Amino acid sequence: MKNLLKFSLLLLMTSTIVFSSCGRKKEVSSTTGWKYNDQKWGGFEKRDYEGQETGPNLVLIQGGTFLMGMTEQDVMFEWNTIPRRVTVSSFYMDETEVRNIDYKEYIYWLARVFGETYPEVVHGALPDTLVWREELSYNEPLVKTYFRHPSFDEYPVVGVNWEQANKYSQWRSDRVNESILIDRGVLNMNPEQKDADNFNSEAYLAGQYTGDVRKNLKDLKTGGERPVRFEDGILLPEYRLPTEAEWEYAALALVGNLTSEKDENISDRRIYPWNGNTVRYQKRDRYHGTILANFKKGRGDYMGVAGNLNDAANVPSPARTFQANDFGLYNMAGNVSEWTADVYRPMTSTTLQDGESQDLNPFRGNVFRDAELDEDGKPVEKDSLGHLKYVEVTADKAAGRQNYKKGNVLNYMDGDESSEVAYGTGISTLISDKTRVIKGASWADRAYWLSPGTRRFRDEDDADRTLGFRCAMTRTGSATGNDDSGGKHFKSKRRKKRR
Repeated sequence: MKNLLKFSLLLLMTSTIVFSSCGRKKEVSSTTGWKYNDQKWGGFEKRDYEGQETGPNLVLIQGGTFLMGMTEQDVMFEWNTIPRRVTVSSFYMDETEVRNIDYKEYIYWLARVFGETYPEVVHGALPDTLVWREELSYNEPLVKTYFRHPSFDEYPVVGVNWEQANKYSQWRSDRVNESILIDRGVLNMNPEQKDADNFNSEAYLAGQYTGDVRKNLKDLKTGGERPVRFEDGILLPEYRLPTEAEWEYAALALVGNLTSEKDENISDRRIYPWNGNTVRYQKRDRYHGTILANFKKGRGDYMGVAGNLNDAANVPSPARTFQANDFGLYNMAGNVSEWTADVYRPMTSTTLQDGESQDLNPFRGNVFRDAELDEDGKPVEKDSLGHLKYVEVTADKAAGRQNYKKGNVLNYMDGDESSEVAYGTGISTLISDKTRVIKGASWADRAYWLSPGTRRFRDEDDADRTLGFRCAMTRTGSATGNDDSGGKHFKSKRRKKRR
């Protein structure tokens, strides 16, 4: 009897070990019963995905609803920022404006990879340092020093137009993804890349760049190895310019005014990225009365008086000066104005025929493009700089669709054939499809422009000494982050974990 009991106990323990082991190694599809990640069952892979990692210098901005538009009196009487309620999806935003040292790293890489064969690529990326010149000001030292001298390394880059800012963002995406593959042991570091033979995220995923492979991932279909795929979730989405709605939402940072974690009430609206109706620190401590941003206080007053400088900067200040807002972002008011991705229209908030605008991720600037494909349906050979080729969606290709009818919708319902307005610089307005929204005040602006709801515009091929940029990135998956915190429907799951 004892032997039988011992045998039964041993059998039970063995079965438990086998089944628990199988449970850990082979997850089964709940809809087909087929095993995931098993070569014998076809090798379909299901990643144990821990969530999108945060890229360098980025902060997660948890999305939500807010009242977009003017938060104070419209003293300019432009009526171009009528308040409307919208929702912005979660995304990532740079802590700081892109600095001179960041942009110099970009120029150095371009010179190393393309300098010999395509010097025009390097020249076309250089910031316009002549923006510092003015007829009745002695700014010539800044022409020579602001971008190049190490004293200004931590200062925001200026003199960069919208097109240049976009190309920098694309380059940064590739360098970050290449670094991820190196850190994971997939690729070896290769500083000898030249011309088209350089790492580009899309070209790599399309199989048109191999690189110096250290060890690829295991291929469960063949039993061999394979490069990283998009479906692995290892590579990050692209760095890009934020939309106007994203920028304004991130600048206001109303998350700091939640009355409690149990409701959706915001205690106060904000005029600036901080509370109160003043530009000075209000708490009664050693910082009381301190200026909260770098801006022009009045005629001829850029930084105050010697011995007690109020913002200590007559031009831009270092990117990490002043208090960060409640999202952890620096200089979302003052220092430099910033490019956004949007095409400017004065009445964006009321452009649709029914008087309503898009209220989820509003954005004007879409030009839908698809990868150019060969006869086999694969992307055609990449260009001489290592990038995949794209073509704009035509009306013929969009035929039969309900959600869009053509590829270029920059002037949709506001400048196109179905509207009563025509835009084009030199016709009757300064606005065209090349005019982009800029947000935020600069070191040379008055306090009025510190309000995130204000908006201005500039042609995308222009540059200015008061204008810089920062990057954003789309958040994939859970809106609340990888720990799923902040969502009421996750509370029961967290309680189980604590037990």
